[in-house]
Amino acid sequence: MTSMADVTNDSSGAAVSNPPTSVSAHSGRPAVGQRRSGWPAGIAGATGMVFVGGSVAVSSTLSEIHLFTAQAVRYAIAALLLVVFGRLTGRRLKMPRGAEWWWLMGVAGTGLVVFNIALVHGARHAEPAVLGVAVACVPLLLAVIGPLLEGGRPTGVVLVAALVVTVGAAIVQGLGRSDAAGLAWAVVVLACEAGFTLLAVPVLRRHGPWGVSVHVTWIATVAFCGVGLVREGPGAVTRLRIADWLAVGYLAVGVTALAFVLWYSCVRTLGASRAGLLTGLAPISAAAVGVLLGGPIPDPRVWAGIGVVAAGLVIGMARGGARSAAGVAGRSGAGPARPHDVPAHGH
Repeated sequence: MTSMADVTNDSSGAAVSNPPTSVSAHSGRPAVGQRRSGWPAGIAGATGMVFVGGSVAVSSTLSEIHLFTAQAVRYAIAALLLVVFGRLTGRRLKMPRGAEWWWLMGVAGTGLVVFNIALVHGARHAEPAVLGVAVACVPLLLAVIGPLLEGGRPTGVVLVAALVVTVGAAIVQGLGRSDAAGLAWAVVVLACEAGFTLLAVPVLRRHGPWGVSVHVTWIATVAFCGVGLVREGPGAVTRLRIADWLAVGYLAVGVTALAFVLWYSCVRTLGASRAGLLTGLAPISAAAVGVLLGGPIPDPRVWAGIGVVAAGLVIGMARGGARSAAGVAGRSGAGPARPHDVPAHGH
């Protein structure tokens, strides 16, 4: 059975010895005795989504005047922390080669840079709930496209579970008003949120969760530095407030350095489709953190949405079991792998 140590060690990309997993040739599901092995990875992914959901209240404190500069600082700190962690734990960073550069730049460009830009512009045309519902649709995209990227095919159980989670998350978010431009930006937000996971799938096997996290954070740092210099000027970093620095610190450590590794560890072990179900926890976490920070107790609609999300997670995670990374690698021809209010600026 996979332990939490297996998930952590796997992020380095180093080979570890794991017992062979029996996988159905048609469904990609592990044998009954192996089904529990995905729960540590599920817990890791859920923890990452809790951090992302909790970032809503923190992100709202960032000054929009210096937003891109703050994001550049955030990703620079996160990249530095990840590199230091790798040095302390003996991890070796692999340089991208060939098409890997395009996949990694795609993750950073869509999932981090364009995602945040779309949130800023979308908020000018649509209420937060509209963007939140767009993000809530991510489980459906991951359930359909994820297995195709991994060399498999979508399964009925996960598709049903993704639909249930999406409906539940949308109920938690509620509905809002928007003009045509706001709806267009909401579609961009949805695509970028899905791209953050899907575009990482082809490079996770070689680079591991830690390696992918290092590369996408330094690439995002370079991109945001460029945007920040053009839009906000070279002196913007000196004008960040104390509240901005505190928010950037939390986003860099919890929502980026830690959450990225946890999330990609989950995706590598469970596959993008089942991991995607856990994104439904982000809006629930946002609601809970809002209460802890003095906000109102959620109304019955929110509680009903939480119940629907929980039902979807039970359907997708318990019935299907964890799909092992070995099963993914076997279908793709690679060697055995080892084991939101919108989450504003969550990536």
